[in-house]
Amino acid sequence: MSAEGRRVLVAGIGNVFLGDDGFGVEVVRRVDSRGLPAGVRVTDYGIRGVHLVYELLDGGTDTLIMVDAVPMEAPPGSLAVLEIGERDLEEGEDDSTVDAHGMHPLAVLRMLNRLGGEVGRVLVVGCRPASVEEGMGLSEPVAAAVDEAVRLVTDLARAEALETGRSEERTDA
Repeated sequence: MSAEGRRVLVAGIGNVFLGDDGFGVEVVRRVDSRGLPAGVRVTDYGIRGVHLVYELLDGGTDTLIMVDAVPMEAPPGSLAVLEIGERDLEEGEDDSTVDAHGMHPLAVLRMLNRLGGEVGRVLVVGCRPASVEEGMGLSEPVAAAVDEAVRLVTDLARAEALETGRSEERTDA
């Protein structure tokens, strides 16, 4: 680790035109990055998973926190923090065909690996969607989970920055 520490990227993922799939985008839109340590960057990637991959290839990201709607065995609006490891990237579906407008977190990370890139720790803050049908706006249970998700993402980003030595507060407005 360099003297200036490591960096944390919070990436909002999702398609705002598919209902609850826009969860990650809405969460990062509401995160107040001014209250985060200087080493934390919060960005809305939306459906630009390939853009995220190429940005990660540049290096400099030691912890990636992806925020997305994820399928899980829980009621709609339930939140979970998942840690993605090497084993997760080896298992699962074949996503070697790139759909630039529909890449889920594992597809992004698998593509990054195939291109020779890497990132240290990867966390996914996920929310169980109620509907990912065409339409704008979050369902009631997912919308109700956004504020808690913002707190969760903010706490995780701060903890990761402190863990990596990037704890100074931002001074930009």
